[in-house]
Amino acid sequence: MAGRVFLVGAGPGHAKLITVKGLECLQKADVVVYDRLAGPQLLHSLKPGTEKIYVGKLPDRHTMKQEEINQLLVDLALQGKTVVRLKGGDPTIFGRVGEEAELLRRNGIPYEIVPGITAAIGVPAYAGIPVTHRDLASSLSIITGHESPDKLDRMIEWDKVTNATGTLVFMMGVAKIGYIAEQLMRYGRKPDTPVALIRWGTRAEQAVLAGTLADIAEKVKQADFQPPAVIVVGDVVRQREQLKWAESQPLFGKRILVTRSRAQASDLVNRIEELGGEPYEFPVIETVYPEAPELKQGLKDAFDRLGEYDWVFFTSTNGVDYFFRHLKEQGKDIRQLHRARIAA
Repeated sequence: MAGRVFLVGAGPGHAKLITVKGLECLQKADVVVYDRLAGPQLLHSLKPGTEKIYVGKLPDRHTMKQEEINQLLVDLALQGKTVVRLKGGDPTIFGRVGEEAELLRRNGIPYEIVPGITAAIGVPAYAGIPVTHRDLASSLSIITGHESPDKLDRMIEWDKVTNATGTLVFMMGVAKIGYIAEQLMRYGRKPDTPVALIRWGTRAEQAVLAGTLADIAEKVKQADFQPPAVIVVGDVVRQREQLKWAESQPLFGKRILVTRSRAQASDLVNRIEELGGEPYEFPVIETVYPEAPELKQGLKDAFDRLGEYDWVFFTSTNGVDYFFRHLKEQGKDIRQLHRARIAA
């Protein structure tokens, strides 16, 4: 019996920007086939033993051709596995989900498309740029920039794009920024139209380069500004100076390694995120509670004398957990420690 494939949008980068449904799919997956732009921290939510297959693409080289990825999904599902195809952003926006879904359909494999927050909206939001604004932009156009110049002329009607009064967002267009700016000015956009490029938006590496249509190509060249980045064109870019909330956080731009055991790291991880940092969990210890018979007997003897102690010392949270777990197992009443003082 064939398995099932979930085509999941991972969101714009930050691991917690995936949807609840997307996270549920990851947690039940047997195999995850994931892209370069899917937040790596999401892989920590997988159940033990889940197979991970990387199929990420760079502008100049691909780990696996798209046709091979399509077939891989079919092959894995035919083995009866629950498969998650994890894509950055939303899978239906320049994510080639249509090609993958079509081959699954032709092979009679059940699949589900799980939308995600597109980088076209989420990334500018983290840079303090609302893509629409009551006074500045009442429409939004999302355009691919990952085409050759010849193909762009056939695929994009530059006169209509330029005449649109709203915000333009170009995806995968850093290498073509000069061509894009040139076409927009050629067809009527003013040279002083604001432009912003946002690299690795929502993550610790987030970087923003701002300019105008007239000078942005030269700025990109001078800064050696590399992809992946979202390009925003329009008056809403001016809002950034007042609204760049993420960059005002004290730990913005910091990636912090957390080495505590995963079971105890959540409070620290949450606090780092609240302050704008990006925690990276890398547990180097695992707490294993001893179950030796002689230790259990020693604890039993100690618990039988709870009312005799003046002090109880705990040296770690693990000790507290272990103590109260065995206290409950032995049916003891914590009120027997009423005369003791507790130190930690």
